[in-house]
Amino acid sequence: MRNDDNHRTLRRAAALTGAVAGAVLLSACGIRSTSVPVDAGAAPSQVPCTTSAKNVATQDLRGVPVQVYLVCSSQLVTVDRTVRATDGSGEDRIRIAQDLLDELRQKPPAAERKAGYSTTVPESLRIGPARTGDRPGTLRLTEQPEDLQSEALAQIVCTYAENKSLAPDSTVMLGGPGEYEPRGYLCTSEMKTRPQAVPNLGVGTGA
Repeated sequence: MRNDDNHRTLRRAAALTGAVAGAVLLSACGIRSTSVPVDAGAAPSQVPCTTSAKNVATQDLRGVPVQVYLVCSSQLVTVDRTVRATDGSGEDRIRIAQDLLDELRQKPPAAERKAGYSTTVPESLRIGPARTGDRPGTLRLTEQPEDLQSEALAQIVCTYAENKSLAPDSTVMLGGPGEYEPRGYLCTSEMKTRPQAVPNLGVGTGA
């Protein structure tokens, strides 16, 4: 019986020694015996090109809902706006073109700017009067379209192309104050994804 007691005593001593040795090894390796939460830093405050509905200024619900193209992450991205209602007449067509241009000229609301939205359309740009002999549907700007930044031209073309009264066949006819003939512009997928690379010359010419 005494030998059995000695064996049990030796086994308990060996187990205790092993536990102490394991604790020493863990301490030497810098591993704590208890789990501690890891601070990975603050989460991003705003996802680029995404705005929260509660942070976007409420649009005037008395107008007609439209979409305009702004620049975000070097691409064209649509945002919701409202413009005045029209009756489809020629004068209203010019007015809606100016209203859309006004939305493009304005600095985006704070929530959109925080999300990365911007505009490159000059604040001074306006719709000018058409000329005798212009192709039907031509819109003349107060600056030559080819003199605008590529992003600004892309914003205007793609915004106008979304409106059937301005581009019934998806072609936006733009001219300027000079003697040059208006040109037809198409809003292509390349224009939306790489507006800075779009050439400042349109496709086709007016009749």
